[in-house]
Amino acid sequence: MHLAEQVGVRSTCRGAIRRKPSRQMTGFDPDNGLVKAVHPSPNHGARRIKGPDSIVLHYTGMPSGAAALVRLCDPAAEVSAHYFIDEDGGIVQLVPEARRAWHAGQSCWGGEEDMNSASIGIELQNGGHEFGAPAYPEAQIEALIALCRDITRRHAIMPARILAHSDIAPGRKIDPGEYFPWSKLAEAGVGLCVPPHPIGDDVPLERGASGEKVEELQAMLAAYGYDIEVTGRYGEKTEAVVAAFQRHFRPARVDGKADRSTVETLREVIDSLPK
Repeated sequence: MHLAEQVGVRSTCRGAIRRKPSRQMTGFDPDNGLVKAVHPSPNHGARRIKGPDSIVLHYTGMPSGAAALVRLCDPAAEVSAHYFIDEDGGIVQLVPEARRAWHAGQSCWGGEEDMNSASIGIELQNGGHEFGAPAYPEAQIEALIALCRDITRRHAIMPARILAHSDIAPGRKIDPGEYFPWSKLAEAGVGLCVPPHPIGDDVPLERGASGEKVEELQAMLAAYGYDIEVTGRYGEKTEAVVAAFQRHFRPARVDGKADRSTVETLREVIDSLPK
């Protein structure tokens, strides 16, 4: 997430309804023992569905953790997350898990149009693409793994429901970035990752293509959870969703073109899902 963008809104595939900030909390008990500090944000509300069933990972896109925390707790910004993890691995809780933090913005996954209500949002201090795409420090990733393990255990969240902001808002968001170490998380039992199929020199499906192969591609992307219609036409939306998939699962080349490497990696992802 770019915290400079105001996203304290109801998250829907069709639009956004702005919400008023809740009253400032003076403090609350953290939801787990991994939390270093509680720093209450006023930007939250009641969950509208029983949940959560997902975790959404973000980068702050800001040059410092201090600046990110100020933004996440600014009522005027209308943005928040449940957790913030600094570069040194320190975990700060901003919103109780029982509440609906404002981190997802206009987004959708698996047909769910209110991902703020359906998920727990975790912000990682990282400058993002605008600040040189710095590597995620080992201490920060280790803290994230521990936090995700705890959350998934308590809420019975499946590995395939640990998502990137770019997954639930393709074309609008690109965090936590193609340089985020999904494979390291998966090796620790957190999230879903498959070895990407090697990149070749085949002719890809791309914008302007149409027909059965495009339909099959769109159907697989939708089966995983992406917000995409099966039209048989490769337009701007399909290109954005393919790029989001590549950013998560085939990061060596993120171009929105469905080459054999992308399609075969997608098949592996689908085959790895619970039947």
